[in-house]
Amino acid sequence: MTAERAPRWGSTLDSVVVYAQGAVCRRLARGSVPPDGRVRVTGLPRSVDPGSLRARVLSAPGVRVTEARVDVEAEPLDTGTPDALRREVERLSDEYAAAQGRRDRQLGLIEEVRALRPVPSARKREDPHRRTPVDAWLELADFVDERLTGLHTRLVELEEALRRVEHEFTVATDRLSRASTDAPSAHVDTTVSAVLTLDGTGDAETVVEGEVELELEYGVPGAVWVPAYRLTHRQGDDTGHLVLRASVAQRTGEDWSGVRIGLATADLRRRTDLPRLRSLRIGRRQPAPAPSGWREPPAGLADLFTGYDAAGPRPAATAAPVAVGAGSASGPLPPPPPAPLGYGGPATAHPVPGGADGAAPDDRAQPVRSRPGGRPRTGGRSFAGSPGAMAPAAPGRAAPPPPPSSSPPPSSSPAPAPAVGPPQPSGAELDYAALVLCGPDEQGGRRGRLFPGSPFDAVAAEYRRRAEAVAALPLPGHAVRPRESAGSFDHRFDATARADIPSDGTWHTISVGEIPVGLRTEYLCVPSMEQTVYATLVLSNATDQALLAGPVEVTVDDDFLLTAALPTLAPGGVRRVGLGPAEGVRVTRRTNLRESASGLRGNTTVLDHRVHVELANRLARPVTVEVHERVPVTSEPDVRIEERADWTAPEDGAGPEDHAPGTRVWRVNLPAGGTAALDGGYEIRIPAGKALVGGNRRS
Repeated sequence: MTAERAPRWGSTLDSVVVYAQGAVCRRLARGSVPPDGRVRVTGLPRSVDPGSLRARVLSAPGVRVTEARVDVEAEPLDTGTPDALRREVERLSDEYAAAQGRRDRQLGLIEEVRALRPVPSARKREDPHRRTPVDAWLELADFVDERLTGLHTRLVELEEALRRVEHEFTVATDRLSRASTDAPSAHVDTTVSAVLTLDGTGDAETVVEGEVELELEYGVPGAVWVPAYRLTHRQGDDTGHLVLRASVAQRTGEDWSGVRIGLATADLRRRTDLPRLRSLRIGRRQPAPAPSGWREPPAGLADLFTGYDAAGPRPAATAAPVAVGAGSASGPLPPPPPAPLGYGGPATAHPVPGGADGAAPDDRAQPVRSRPGGRPRTGGRSFAGSPGAMAPAAPGRAAPPPPPSSSPPPSSSPAPAPAVGPPQPSGAELDYAALVLCGPDEQGGRRGRLFPGSPFDAVAAEYRRRAEAVAALPLPGHAVRPRESAGSFDHRFDATARADIPSDGTWHTISVGEIPVGLRTEYLCVPSMEQTVYATLVLSNATDQALLAGPVEVTVDDDFLLTAALPTLAPGGVRRVGLGPAEGVRVTRRTNLRESASGLRGNTTVLDHRVHVELANRLARPVTVEVHERVPVTSEPDVRIEERADWTAPEDGAGPEDHAPGTRVWRVNLPAGGTAALDGGYEIRIPAGKALVGGNRRS
C-alpha cells in the first residue's frame, strides 16, 4: 500500500500555545492501523512548518512512530464551488471600473464642448476684413452654455454613482481582507496532511487490529498576543479580583474553535540545537576516516544520459503539471526556487548518499528512516555532506544556497581553495524524505543526483509571508509586546476555558484566568504640591510568575473607572494603581518661616521652617493616609540641616515606587469622621555670607 492509498484519518485541533511570534498546535487523531503501518492524517494548515512536525502514540503501548513527513495534495474544484465574498469583490471591481470609465468619458465630452469657439475662415492678404454677425456669436455661446449645463448635470450623477460603488467596493475589500483564511481556494482544493509510519515492538496483530490514538504537534507562523487585565474592587474592602486577559491575533490559515489556549513569552524562532564539539588531538596528523553511509559517485554516471542528449532538444511544452506532494493538479508552474547545494560538485568526485543505484553492502541491510519532524535516524553511523564551507541549518530546514550558474562570476580575488576532509552535511541534506532526484534537464553536474528541495516550497513561502503580516498590527492602547516586558525570563499562562479565535488577522480578547494578588486601599497626598488626597490601590504579586506590562481596566463598585498602564510586576513586587481624587478626605497645609542669627558673632543664619498639616476623614470607614513631605538635601560641608518632626524616611525597596532624595513620610490612620494634625519642620544653618539659591524663604 503506497502513501496515496494509505487510510485517511481525520484530526481535531485540541490545544494551541501562542508564543511571542508564532504558535505550536496540537492535534489528535484516532483510527485503525493497516498492516503496513502507513496512515495519512489530514487537517493541517497550509502554513505549517514541515521541520516542526512531531508525532507520538498515546493509547497503544508498544507502538511508535518511525517516520513523519508533511505531504500536500491539490486537485481542481468544481465550477459550482461557493465563494460569495470573493465574487462580490470581483463584481464590484468591474462595476467600479465601468463607473470610472463613464465618468472619464463625460469629462472628455465636457472638455470638447468647452473648446468650441468661432474660428474665422482663411483670407487672402488683399481681401478686406469681414464682419461677423453678433447673432452667430450669441447663438454659439447659448449652445455651449446649454450643452455644458446638461453635461455637468450628468457628471454630478456619474460622480455620485462612482462614489457609491467605490464605497461598496472598499467595504467588500475590507471584509475580504478581514475574513478568515481557513477557507478553500476558489479554484484548487489543497489538502495538507501528515504521512506517518507506525511500527510495533510487540505483537503484530495488536498493531493491525487495535485502535490507535495519535498526537500531532507542529509549528505555524502568524500568531501574536499581548496581555491585558481587568481589576475589580469594592470600596472599603481590602480584597479584589485581577483577571488576566489576552488580545490574540492569528492568520495561520485555520480557525481555532474550542481549543485550549496557552500563552508563552518565549521566542519560538530561537534555535535550540546543541553545538557539535569536535575533539582536538595532539600528535601527527592523520587522514580523516571515510564516513560510513556514503560512497563515491558510480563510474560513468554521465554516460547514463548519452542517449537522452543524442535525441536532441526537448520540445517546449505549453503547460506542465504541478506535482504537489502525492497528488497533482494542472496549471502553470511557479518560478523555481534557487537550487540548493547538492551532494558533490560538478568537477570533483565526492560521496553521495546511498540510494537505489547502489550502496555499501552493510548499508543496504539497515535502511535509514527519518524521525518525526524530518530528523534521520542514523543508527550510530556518521554522515557527511558536500565539501566546502556550509552554513549550519536549523533541523529540518535547508541552508540558504547560492544561485546556480554555469560560469563563475568575475572577481578580482582568487578562488578559495577546496576544503580538505570529508563532506559536512546540513540538517536539510540529512532529511531523506525531502531529497529530490534531479532529472536529465539539470545542468552543472546535478543530473542523476539527490539534492534537498520540495516542489511546493515557493507556494508555502507565500502562505507563511501572508501569515507573518500579523506581526505588524498596531497594538491596543497601553499594550506592550511580551518579549519586551518579560525581560530575560520566559513565562507561560494557560487559559482555564476553551476559546474560539478565527484566522482573520484582527485582535480577539479572551479571558485566561484569575490571578491571586494582594490588594489594599491607601490614600496618598503631597500637600506641598497639591492639597488633594488621591485614592490608590496597592497591588502585590503573590504568585511565582511575573505580571507582564499591559493595560488594566479598573472597576470600582461595579462602575468602570479608568484604564491604566500596569508595569511589569515581578514575583513579590508592589505597585500602585491610582483611582483619582478622594473627595471624602481633606488635607490642609500651612507653613511658617523664621529667620534668625546665632553664634558668638552672629556668623550663622538660621532658617527655621515649620510645617502644619491637618487631615479630615469624612468617609464612613477608617482610612490610612500617607503624607509626603520633602526636606532640603545639601552637599556643602558648612551647611547643616536639622529636622524636628516625627516623620520617617522611606526604606529602600519597601515602598511601591522610588522616592526622590529628601522624601519624608507620615502614615496616619484616621477613624471614620476623625481628624488629625501633623507638625513638623527643619532648620537650615548656613554661614551669614551665603544664601540659598532662589532666596532663603521657602514655602
